Amino acid sequence: MPTHTELIERFYTSFAKGDAEGMIACYHPELRFSDPVFVDLDAREAAGMWRMLCARAQDFSLEFSAVEAEGDRGSAHWEARYLFSATGRQVHNVIDAELRFADGKIIEHRDHFDFYRWSRQALGLPGWLLGWTPMLRSKVRGQARKGLERYLLGSPS
Repeated sequence: MPTHTELIERFYTSFAKGDAEGMIACYHPELRFSDPVFVDLDAREAAGMWRMLCARAQDFSLEFSAVEAEGDRGSAHWEARYLFSATGRQVHNVIDAELRFADGKIIEHRDHFDFYRWSRQALGLPGWLLGWTPMLRSKVRGQARKGLERYLLGSPS
């Protein structure tokens, strides 16, 4: 069984290659995932999210660092650069991940990033003007949830 540090490295190495299945293999069947856009996903939803994001990624690159694990907890810093397809704008998102492990897999994954910074890059003027507001955050979350639900309806679990 790999160490938790090796598991984190495998997850992000797979992500950098656009290998959603490699990422999903690192997850526990009872995983919970959350970030500022995709909130409180279960294992099936998180798997669908990574499949969807990897399949749709344009001009994508990822670097990760500061991988740490101790006991049942771990963390990593990662930065993704990609073209946000809804607006055609380039994004450089800076993310810190908190992870928890069970049975040699990731059972909890929480990504933290500055939503306002992300929205200014991804959405342009609307992000500059409204990215700090709960209203825009809620709208983006709702659109992301609907997009994920549509993707899950048309894709194998």
